[in-house]
Amino acid sequence: MSENHNHDHKHSGIFGEKTELYFAILSGVFFFTGLVIENAINLPVHYALGSFISAFVLGGWFTTKEAIEKIKKGRFEIDFLMLIAAVGAAYIGKWEEGALLLFLFSIGHALENYAMNKAKKSIEALGELSPKLALVKRNNSIIEIGVEELKVNDIIVVKPNSKIAADGVIVKGSSSINQASITGESMPVDKEAILDSNSIIEFNNLDAKNIVYTGTINGDSILEVKVLKLSVDSTISRLVKMVSEVETQKSPTQLLTKKFEKWFVPLVVVLVISLCFAYLILDETFDESIYRAITVLVAASPCALAISTPSAVLSGVARAAKKGVLIKGGRALEDLGSLTTIAFDKTGTLTEGKPKLTNAIPLNNFDEKEFLDIVLSVESLSNHPLAKAISKDIEEQFFIKNSNEASKIKAIQGKGISANYKEKKVFIGNEKLMIDKNIAISEKVNKQMNDLLGNGQTVMLVAFNTKLIGLLSVMDVPRGLASNTLKRLKEIGIKKMVMLTGDHQNVGDSIANQIGLTEAKGNLLPEDKVKAIEELKLIDSKVAMVGDGVNDAPAMANSTVGIAMGAAGSDVALETADVALMSDKIENLPFVIGLSRKSKAIIKQNLWISLSIVAVLIPATLFGFAKIGPAVLIHEGSTLLVVFNALRLLRYKEN
Repeated sequence: MSENHNHDHKHSGIFGEKTELYFAILSGVFFFTGLVIENAINLPVHYALGSFISAFVLGGWFTTKEAIEKIKKGRFEIDFLMLIAAVGAAYIGKWEEGALLLFLFSIGHALENYAMNKAKKSIEALGELSPKLALVKRNNSIIEIGVEELKVNDIIVVKPNSKIAADGVIVKGSSSINQASITGESMPVDKEAILDSNSIIEFNNLDAKNIVYTGTINGDSILEVKVLKLSVDSTISRLVKMVSEVETQKSPTQLLTKKFEKWFVPLVVVLVISLCFAYLILDETFDESIYRAITVLVAASPCALAISTPSAVLSGVARAAKKGVLIKGGRALEDLGSLTTIAFDKTGTLTEGKPKLTNAIPLNNFDEKEFLDIVLSVESLSNHPLAKAISKDIEEQFFIKNSNEASKIKAIQGKGISANYKEKKVFIGNEKLMIDKNIAISEKVNKQMNDLLGNGQTVMLVAFNTKLIGLLSVMDVPRGLASNTLKRLKEIGIKKMVMLTGDHQNVGDSIANQIGLTEAKGNLLPEDKVKAIEELKLIDSKVAMVGDGVNDAPAMANSTVGIAMGAAGSDVALETADVALMSDKIENLPFVIGLSRKSKAIIKQNLWISLSIVAVLIPATLFGFAKIGPAVLIHEGSTLLVVFNALRLLRYKEN
């Protein structure tokens, strides 16, 4: 029903929000009472007329209000056409026909608004997640205040099993947090306090394990959280605002239907005015010509067509939001559903985003336990990210505790590190370091190294007491579910999946082979990624770019659909992306694309339903086969049918 379906239909009155529905029901009561009086009870005719007039007033109340609002803005839409039809029926003495029209139109309108509000309430429910009060530390005591009174850098106390009142960083305590409301993750996530809470803290630069979001639920431990965002700027507030704005971003189909309506409605008006004068050339009375014109007017009003796309977009977006995915409007929803090519960033998207120890191999029959102890003791003294990863993984993979036998660690720029272990020299680093220290590398070791390097791994040699004792290799390993996710994407029709990475081509090829990508492009700067997207678009016009929304922002902006992973808490990702996966779970990608495809299918079904009914109903009323009652019934029935068809998206589950 054109734009009147796109705004908020809380038509309140004496019965509150349900006033419109109650008015429609009362209109029906008076209409049927009038019929009974007219046909079954021997009462004067003005009693029946009084009932029909009451049905007119109640059924036309909200329709008239909306029509007046729109006429003031220079818009003549479907509610106006319906009022003209009802007034025309009354003019020729067909009060019962006009009353039936307004009763069915108002009940259809009220039920449709109820159904549409169901989708909107799924979105509004996000906004209700935020608690209204917070416990805050002030002047060595804890007081309860409204969340709107919180200031940045306040310390709030979060009790066990209660909602968190602000976006911030944990400064004391550790707990499991249920983040389903923001990220859609079903399992609670372990969080802990930041080590240095006194330094200047930028929310976007924090580790996910230290930050909490408004509306998420604390586990069994008490936490102290430093507030970093006010309630209006919180992730949940931004999410609600963006989701509620999606209706303004029209999809291609919506824009097409708008164009169709623009020329279709005036044509209908011209046809209806012409039919009023049909009695001049046909053998019928003026009243019969008016009646036919009114019936055609009802049949030709494109209510179902106007609501078919917005209802599906709203339902699709609401379903995605429930799963922790923000889709910004109909365009993104429809484009997602027609994708066959996806480009991925590597680090943090397809991979864990942090190095992992993949090999710790002792050489020349050196004792494995002692080799691991030497490496752990030395690497644990270094602050280098690779050293931290190696020492952590040795402890976790081999269950070895640090003997703390190493000392005097020294970094050798571009080559590695040296240290003392039980008063003897240890070197850990690249080939250049070993050559500098005159440590021999055999052909066999060289081959092992080259094989690992060829697989995209970073290799380090370990020398102790002037002899080579082992080698280590680390790499940014694929996400656990990356391979299954790509397989699932292939199954649902994604033909080309390309990795775009700044890493070496070997690294890209290795990851691509492990997880089943079509292609990997390495050694790319951010501007090279933009060029790569442009090249892909020449082959396939619609290309999605999946990244973290920060360094991938230019490539995402140039793609058809930019998809940001782990967007919760990242302002850049939320602003840049067309689709934001609030958690960093790549496995949500097939769900989103599947939902978009289902939405596209439902939009198509709705268009066929609405256009078919208009195509059948116009000739049927034009040639007198259908009267106004059946025409209104079919007209309103088709509108409700497309809305309830769209609402099926709220229950969408991935196969």
